[in-house]
Amino acid sequence: MLLEAIYHHPKQHWAYAYDKDTVHLRIRTKRDDVHQITLLAGDKYDWEKTKMYLPLKKWTSDSMFDYFTCEVKPPYHRLRYAFHLESDSESIWMDENDFLDEEPETPSRMFEFPYINPVDVFTPPAWVKDAVFYQIFPERFANGDPSNDPEGVLPWGGKPERDNFFGGDLQGVIDHLDYLSELGITAIYFTPVFEATTNHKYDTEDYLRVDRHFGDADTLKKLVNLCHERGIRVLLDAVFNHSGRTFKPFVDLHENGENSKYKDWFHVRKFPIDVEDGIPTYDTFSFEPLMPKLNTENPEVKEYLLKVAEYWIKEVGTDGWRLDVANEVDHQFWREFRSTVKKANPDAYILGEVWNESSPWLQGDQFDASMNYPFTNAVNDFFVIDKMDAYQFANSIGRQLSRYQLQASEVAFNLLDSHDTARLLTLCNGDKRKMKLAALFQFTYLGAPCIYYGDEIGMDGEYDPDCRKCMEWDEEKQDRELFSFYQKLIRLRLNHAALRTGEIQFIEAEPQGKRIVFERKNDKENILVLMSKSEEPEQFNISVKFDKYIDLFSGMEQPVNSGEISIVVPAYGYAVLQAVKG
Repeated sequence: MLLEAIYHHPKQHWAYAYDKDTVHLRIRTKRDDVHQITLLAGDKYDWEKTKMYLPLKKWTSDSMFDYFTCEVKPPYHRLRYAFHLESDSESIWMDENDFLDEEPETPSRMFEFPYINPVDVFTPPAWVKDAVFYQIFPERFANGDPSNDPEGVLPWGGKPERDNFFGGDLQGVIDHLDYLSELGITAIYFTPVFEATTNHKYDTEDYLRVDRHFGDADTLKKLVNLCHERGIRVLLDAVFNHSGRTFKPFVDLHENGENSKYKDWFHVRKFPIDVEDGIPTYDTFSFEPLMPKLNTENPEVKEYLLKVAEYWIKEVGTDGWRLDVANEVDHQFWREFRSTVKKANPDAYILGEVWNESSPWLQGDQFDASMNYPFTNAVNDFFVIDKMDAYQFANSIGRQLSRYQLQASEVAFNLLDSHDTARLLTLCNGDKRKMKLAALFQFTYLGAPCIYYGDEIGMDGEYDPDCRKCMEWDEEKQDRELFSFYQKLIRLRLNHAALRTGEIQFIEAEPQGKRIVFERKNDKENILVLMSKSEEPEQFNISVKFDKYIDLFSGMEQPVNSGEISIVVPAYGYAVLQAVKG
């Protein structure tokens, strides 16, 4: 048993309260090294009467480690505990300070979970577990009100550039809510809608005003109300890392320099502010002079931005915020932001743009979730660009699951492309078979899936600006078969709770393999998902626990012989099989 690989910490995602009565514990071991782990646990003040032995189960794995977990409901909300680990040839006890040959006699040196304080329980909004998101880039979705078009607007459907406009607006979204309902969408994430000079609006001029070319606050309120009537939640985009060049405090700084009353609203390294050798003398987003970084430690900046955060939640009833460049803003600001937003709407969803491992922001005091680009990369690497084999893919997914509390994984924002990436179909080189496999995994995995507008009808596009084409509304030019496939994925997910919040376990994922089998299950459902990215038909032979399975796509029964399912899927094929119990 490799002791150096064994790890547990009595906080963060290793020991946390899942709800007001339940503690989840996890421990890491070298892969395939430990076959059984038992938890010894009890209340430190009533040890002899409360102590219990509970088995841990192997929950997930990556290329180096296995992760075991168990769930405990301490009768008095306190817990002291130790682990007993067994391999084929040895066993050992682990407490907070050491490895022991014998069971600890008292709980005094064991790990401790001091108390489940309800206020400390990380509780993301429950509705997100069941949500299917749709990302809309407002300037390119639909032009519903030509009267508010910007000067020089181009005919709909022209070539997108970084500085051109086609007149998309909020009324255009209102006009197409039937389309979103037909597709099955239950939540919309809008890129910024506030006053700005660009087509993307990430250079905010006025955080308290809807962009004049999109409509006004009344239009936004009407849109939100109409969405809510259809059971669709609305998420707005907040750009609090930086403002735009036309933001009044920055205009004042530009005009008055060191004498500006707003000089401390920004991070100025040198006056007068300028650009020297391509680098601004003040901090910005990237090195973009037109996007000056805000000083969120400044009390006045903080007060202003927190007012913005509260205003739109209360004024138009939006359901949360997506936070741009969130990892470059200080943690304390986000803690106060969360407090402000949750006070305005306890059910609001707070989604941070973090492209990497996000656990520092997902401890329950800042975000509910991050944009899950590690998930995006893993899915695209395996299904789309053949950079991973099945074994590596399963390991990548296991590694991601191991990093976060379960409640964070249940509301993760799982996307396959966005306004910041090439479109999924383009990444697939136009191969819709690959696209369907990637989307099928997205919709049968833990977390909330998001469709980038137009993917469902076959829109393509390279990186910005090509990924920001005008939405195609001519049905003759839409891929309606692909649209129907996405409809089926959404119905499949919404009809089966096990696909949203059930456990996940990989059953087949071999080195050099091109196919995977995994199970999603809860107390009521067991669902097998089979996927192959082989160019040839593939036969799956899977040992199963139940006598009858139904294919959820075809509705046909899948025979079980001698405890085994034998099924052939076509090239780039799949099957989703539900066990019929009783």
